[in-house]
This record gives sequence, structure tokens and C-alpha cells, in this order.
Amino acid sequence: MNEFLTWLLDTVQSVDPVLRTLLAGLAIMLETSVLVGLFVPGDTVVIIAGTAVASPLEGVLLAVAVVIGALIGESIGFWLGRFLGPKIRHSRLGRRIGEENWQRSERYLRKRGGPAIFVSRFLPVLHSLVPLTVGMSGFSYRRFLVWTIPACVIWASLYVSVAALAAGSYRELADQLHFAGYIFVAIIVAFVVLVFVSKKVIERVERKHLSEDDGHTDRAAGTMSTLDDMKD
Repeated sequence: MNEFLTWLLDTVQSVDPVLRTLLAGLAIMLETSVLVGLFVPGDTVVIIAGTAVASPLEGVLLAVAVVIGALIGESIGFWLGRFLGPKIRHSRLGRRIGEENWQRSERYLRKRGGPAIFVSRFLPVLHSLVPLTVGMSGFSYRRFLVWTIPACVIWASLYVSVAALAAGSYRELADQLHFAGYIFVAIIVAFVVLVFVSKKVIERVERKHLSEDDGHTDRAAGTMSTLDDMKD
């Protein structure tokens, strides 16, 4: 186990750091672009790149690249929503997403406003749909960035830190413990499970905002008024 894992980590680390960083930024840009995030595993690429971090500076630069990539991807979604939203929604790909998911995204933004942009970064499907929905809503781009930047920073810092910590701990223990590889795998698996559970908890907490209820109309009117105040 240790031999294989060491070879694998060394192979990733042998890739030029600049190239690794750019690839991670590109992957997360695609992952957060309109609907592409439903098919591109950007978080997996970030974890792999994070295991090759050899210094705090590399970690910081990787996190910055991931944040920039995420912001570019989400900005693409926002502006496509602003200019081409209805066409994308009724395209073949948009229909594959399902009208229910589109309505869910619109309802969430209508009920929660800015916080929906922040929270959606940590929710499946919605993290790709919400930027486009925000663009279609008329929500200002400046306000969109105010809510999405902190979410991107938290997400990038968490993924890069855990991957780098797991790989660093393994390298320190590999020569001392024959089961160090299993510790590394356990950390990554525990993180993935924690992320999955966290998403489920967030969905549960936000369920009343994600699902339609009988009294949503009056509250929606008040929320839409709030959204109007937040537009340029």
C-alpha cells in the first residue's frame, strides 16, 4: 500500500507546480460554469492537486487559483443567465436538468436572496444552476460577487488544506508505519463522507426555502422587494 501510494503522490508532485495549479483552476472553472458542474468533477481535481502541495506558498497559490477559477466559472454562469438564460433553460441540456430543478433554484433565490448564493456553493446541482438563475433574476453582478466570493474562499481553503494535510501526514509517517497509506485513505474518505453529510444537513436545514409551501407567495413578495433593493 505504502509503495503504491508513494509512487502515486510522487507522480502527481512531479508535474510542474504551475501546470498543476493552472489545471486545478481550469477544472474548477469548468465545474462551476453553467451546467458543466454537473459533469466535471472539479473537486476531485482540486484534491489531487492539493496532495502535491510541498510548501505553504504552494498551498496558498493553489487555493487562490481555485478561487479565481470558481469565480470565473460562476461569472460565466451569471452572464449567460443574464443574456441567454431562457434559451439555455429550454435547450436540450436545460430540459435534461429538469424543470423542477430550475423552479427549485428560482424559488430558493426568491426566498433567501443573497444567502442563497452563498449556501448554494455547497449544494449539489444548485451550485451550477444558481449563478445562471441569479443572472436571469436581474440581481446585480456586484452583489452576486459579494455573496459568492466568501463561499468560494471557504470551499477552496477547505479542500486544499485537507488534501495537503493528508498527503503531508502520510509522507511523515510512511517510513515509520507500514499502514500509513491506510491513514491517508481514511482521512480522504472521512473528508468526502463529511462533505456528503454536510450537504445533506444543509439541504435539510434549507428545505423550507427549497420546497414550495402554501404561504410562500406573501413571503416571496417581501423577498423580491429585498432583491429589488439589492439591484443596481
